[in-house]
Amino acid sequence: MSSILAGLTGVVAGWISSLGYWGIAAGMFIESFNIPLPSEAILPFGGYLVYLGRITFWDAVLAGTLGGTAGSIASYYLGKWGGRPLLTGYGRYIGINAAKLAAADRWFARWGEATVFFTRLLPVIRTYISLPAGITEMNLGRFVVFTFLGSLPWSVVLVYLGVKLGQNWTSLATVFHRLDVVVVAAALVILAGWVIRARRRI
Repeated sequence: MSSILAGLTGVVAGWISSLGYWGIAAGMFIESFNIPLPSEAILPFGGYLVYLGRITFWDAVLAGTLGGTAGSIASYYLGKWGGRPLLTGYGRYIGINAAKLAAADRWFARWGEATVFFTRLLPVIRTYISLPAGITEMNLGRFVVFTFLGSLPWSVVLVYLGVKLGQNWTSLATVFHRLDVVVVAAALVILAGWVIRARRRI
């Protein structure tokens, strides 16, 4: 698995090195359109290019956020126009399986539209949450706003870490995959606190 990740990371690095901001945006579009191209490889390499002085920090962050938002919109429409039958029948060709779709459904059913914002910080589920949003025909304007605002901090953190690690940026992909459980737990704690505060106001 580590060799596959290293090979994929190398391909992504070459792609972004050639295309710059467009490469970052395209990579994040692909990841957000349910294709398993890890942002843990895309955004840190953007940070590495910032470290080299080839691109600027906030433009790299914006490219990643806009690319991810655009890919999420495409995924939203995939869910809206194709519906559940299309996803269950043909989703495997773009990395969607029943377990991933069911997990996204559970999050969306439990927490509603706010899920689109909070799950952008969760490994795996952030990629697929756009599908149930489209299937349920969530208001597109709110979906775009929640997606953008949720994707922004993820882009900031990964680009920043790429800058700080400099030439050691490749270690981020492995580190983030090992910390998936920690990230999920932290996000759940934050989400639980938000729900408790919201209920107290009622």
